[in-house]
Amino acid sequence: MLQIRCKNNNVTKSFAEGSSLLEVYQSYADELQMPFSVVSAKVNNTSQGLKFRLYQNRDVEFVDACSGSGHRVYVRSLCFVLYKATCDVFPGSKLFIEHPISRGYYCNFKKKDAEALTDDDVARIRQRMQEIIGQDMVFHRFEATTDEAVRLFRERNFADKVKLIETSGQIYTDYYMLGDTVDYYYGPLVPSAGYLKVWGLERFQSGLLLRVPDRKNPLTLAPKMDQPRTFEMFAEKVRWDIIMRLSNAGDVNKAVLKGHGSELIQVSEALQEKKIVKIAEEIEKRYHAPEHPVRLVLITGPSSSGKTTFCKRLSIQLLACGLRPVSFSTDDYFVNRVDTPLLPDGSYDFDNIKAVDCELFEDHLTRLMAGERVEVPEYNFVTGKREYNGKRLRLQNDSVLIIEGIHALNPMLTDRIPDTLKFKVFVSALTSISLDDHNWIPTQDNRLLRRIIRDYNKGAFTARETISQWHNVCEAEERWILPFQETADMMFNSALNIEFAVLRTHAEMILATVPRNCPEYGEAHRLLKFIHYFIPVSDKEIPPTSIMREFVGGSSFKY
Repeated sequence: MLQIRCKNNNVTKSFAEGSSLLEVYQSYADELQMPFSVVSAKVNNTSQGLKFRLYQNRDVEFVDACSGSGHRVYVRSLCFVLYKATCDVFPGSKLFIEHPISRGYYCNFKKKDAEALTDDDVARIRQRMQEIIGQDMVFHRFEATTDEAVRLFRERNFADKVKLIETSGQIYTDYYMLGDTVDYYYGPLVPSAGYLKVWGLERFQSGLLLRVPDRKNPLTLAPKMDQPRTFEMFAEKVRWDIIMRLSNAGDVNKAVLKGHGSELIQVSEALQEKKIVKIAEEIEKRYHAPEHPVRLVLITGPSSSGKTTFCKRLSIQLLACGLRPVSFSTDDYFVNRVDTPLLPDGSYDFDNIKAVDCELFEDHLTRLMAGERVEVPEYNFVTGKREYNGKRLRLQNDSVLIIEGIHALNPMLTDRIPDTLKFKVFVSALTSISLDDHNWIPTQDNRLLRRIIRDYNKGAFTARETISQWHNVCEAEERWILPFQETADMMFNSALNIEFAVLRTHAEMILATVPRNCPEYGEAHRLLKFIHYFIPVSDKEIPPTSIMREFVGGSSFKY
């Protein structure tokens, strides 16, 4: 008999060898009385599907769609149902699950006859999804040699999956079937389609929007957001993918194996520089506008987006346009630490707008823009106090003021400055590559890997500590940064197509330091699993001015 400890209530029970997680959960269900339906579990801190069978003593934690791992299992399973429905209704069609948008997932759908998608088409796909879920169709997982899996997907003309699996370096490969439809997913699914009770499907742009449960209340759909500028930035990403001839991880790996890694880096960097030049030229154009000339450039973005390096590269391009950028940071306007607002657990809430002395900041900003010379503070992060050390700024006739910080687009920071004088830029790492047509890489994972590497290399935090803090970081972004991203005049995608291949060479060793017996191990294990899909590429070809250098080291900029 096995001894299985349920971490939800810290009770240990005996089970027969080979018992499934679903059988274990059914034994605990009455005692746990979880508020939402269980969709998966963590076994010794790693995510597993409920059909997973136990053959040794284990710790088990059951999770619902509120948790990160549970939500991924739910969404992944829902994507398979959508894919099967499109196959059944439109044989020969192609579905590309491209990126998150409007708190759902944008899906590019191509009918075999190449005709445009109609409302009736969407209604038919939605109806078929409802039938699959109503029948509680079972998800079946199979394990095969990689050669067998490649043959299976090649027979079905799945070039994206063939390239991914061929270059993965794995001996065995898992794949799934739903009815007679086969697909590949890099993580577990729910046992059957009947688990997927909350979802939506509607036309969106030229494709589909798959709507998913809200993370805080999975009994309801995540509220839809209007994000036209974000969608256009993703569309630009797709256009760059076409230029690079890279659609997925398999394409990257094939190119690297052919010796084109250096070329991929060079073209990716050139595309980013081209975008920065375009932003600088637009700022110059508005700077010289006869009415309401721009004098203030505001730059923000979520953690580890590369905002600092972007600012430095933008400043260089503004100089090339004949403008003189003057920069200062909102970080120097933190209130004294004793006045910093607190989180519910009593720790300092440094991401709160009230952690910034907005009144002093805007007073200095207004005076600078009026042509005055202003002594600006410098925040001492050791003492937790603002200091005045004689740093004085003054704008010249050809100057433009650049402000970078997480609150830069928050109106509370610059409400006395007319919007006509501002130029707003939102920077984020919108992951530039997918594993295959149905397996995207979350944008947050790109930034988390960057942050883990940077924190570790600087000696600031271990990988375990960075992962443990990440949930709070993302919560703060949802509250203080993301609500203002659509107000930006321009957006910049800081991710590179070859980025994960380069990050792998740094992240593997760092992620391996996370102990197996801590909750953060599950996230470290998941990140390791997906970066192993990429053939590693040395960072020696990454230029010293690259945004990636902000995280892997070796930048020619001073931070």
